[in-house]
Amino acid sequence: MPELPEVEALKDFLTEHLVGHEIVRVLPVAISVLKTYDPPVTAVEGQEVVAVHRYGKFLDLETDGGPRLVTHLARAGWLHWKDRLPDGVPRPGKGPLALRVALETGAGFDLTEAGTQKRLAVYVVGDPQEVPGVARLGPDPLADDFDEARLAALLTGERRQIKGALRDQSLIAGVGNAYSDEILHAARMSPFKPTSTLTPEETRSLYEALRSTLTEAVERSRGLAAGRLKAEKKSGLRVHGRTGEACPVCGDTIREVSFSDSSLQYCPTCQTGGKPLADRRMSRLLK
Repeated sequence: MPELPEVEALKDFLTEHLVGHEIVRVLPVAISVLKTYDPPVTAVEGQEVVAVHRYGKFLDLETDGGPRLVTHLARAGWLHWKDRLPDGVPRPGKGPLALRVALETGAGFDLTEAGTQKRLAVYVVGDPQEVPGVARLGPDPLADDFDEARLAALLTGERRQIKGALRDQSLIAGVGNAYSDEILHAARMSPFKPTSTLTPEETRSLYEALRSTLTEAVERSRGLAAGRLKAEKKSGLRVHGRTGEACPVCGDTIREVSFSDSSLQYCPTCQTGGKPLADRRMSRLLK
């Protein structure tokens, strides 16, 4: 899933390639991708893109005529830029193509989604706050005013594990499964640690890990073409997606805890005092 660093890089890429150009066609290929119908998706046609914004994991194309094209790439979606789009109108089918946006230059981009769970979302709205997912977003962790005190205030009163808190978009915008694993590894903190038990020193460590992990990931992605961002994300991860490999900090074996539709990775030595966490999925299977 694209998270804050990748969506920030896409924002920069699209700012360079879209701003100042006219959208001439928006072609939905998978009807499930459209989440709004008034105004219609054609309302952005003939409009010039004047800015590209990011809200958490959402991308927002602002036009000079008012309508905004907002998209969320969800778990398996991606944006593919093409200097020259194929001729003709794409046909609906079983392929990954969900929506195509064409510019007056002949260039444009495709939104695609792999897998059978179709969650990629496109909205045409007058204001991004009309999108429910944008309206409920918490603060951006890379904003200038997001300091240690802000994080401490957000976590005050929380009664859940820190992994879940970091992934809650209404609490902190933009962090998903991968970067929450990376942040907790950098903070040397168990993903199952209750937020209510955090000491001031642990909150400080978590804040520093949050900011540094995301900032470094953004810097690694900055300036890359859209097609290279997935590979860059994977290459920069220390624990997420690296089950069975050696921890780059201590050399211990990275372990995994599986859930119904996702998993987390962690280092026992760095994060849990050397103790493996219980895999709840396996525990249920053994009952």
